[in-house]
Amino acid sequence: MLNSLVFLSAIAFIAFLIIPQDKKKYCAVAGWIFIVLSLILDLPFYIYEENNFLYPMMAVLSIPFLIITVSELLRDNNLTIYLSRGAAIAFLIYFPFGYIPELGNWLIGTVAAQVAWIGAAIGCHYSMVDWNLLQYSVFRVEIIHACTGIQSIAIMLGLSFCLPTTLKQKIYSFLVVVPVIYILNLFRNVFVVEAYTQQWFNFLPEIASNGEYGYESFFWAHNVLAELGALVFLILLALAIFKIIPDLGDFARDLINLYAARVREWTGKKSPKTD
Repeated sequence: MLNSLVFLSAIAFIAFLIIPQDKKKYCAVAGWIFIVLSLILDLPFYIYEENNFLYPMMAVLSIPFLIITVSELLRDNNLTIYLSRGAAIAFLIYFPFGYIPELGNWLIGTVAAQVAWIGAAIGCHYSMVDWNLLQYSVFRVEIIHACTGIQSIAIMLGLSFCLPTTLKQKIYSFLVVVPVIYILNLFRNVFVVEAYTQQWFNFLPEIASNGEYGYESFFWAHNVLAELGALVFLILLALAIFKIIPDLGDFARDLINLYAARVREWTGKKSPKTD
């Protein structure tokens, strides 16, 4: 069901890129609805199995985001049209790796092999025991699609290309996004695998455990440190892209102001006065 919703969202957003202008907003509306539904329906998995706090928070925040986005799309607000264009480009990049098994497995296997190689080069203890499995003692980590960094790459390229830009700006943005995220994600994986297999953070099981032996180290390494580190890094990367594409910074500011204004309308607060 969840995979079906993400797939439908991808189809809707990709259709957004190719259908006539006057119908685009309806594809965008469908795409945002499907992706938010998938986030909400995935809540039990992230809360009870993964013990992850970031995705449940995103799911909760996605509800007001969806309401505002849909209403603005139906008003033909260019800000949400460009935002949807960014999402559509991100899905176009993600789609081959997410839905063509041969490409997805190739990327997973490549990342797993490189994480194993880096680990061996810097003296980590784990080793590769299968095409996508890294293990030390009884602890093993499976490299899956979410570990490849393709989602972050797709999202940041979607952000970079959502506005009309020059060829030079596109090339610079690509070079800032793709190799930087890919390489840093490899070291992120190395950190998580070594931290878990060596049980670096085996504490506070009352909040970090999901009942699985040794999971606490994975929780702190992956669900807290790596997630927060990735979030901070993506914000810094976005700021770097804004330097390359100044109009994108203005777009981000105007978009934030739009959502903030709608929230203030809901809460009955007046917009701050400006000179």
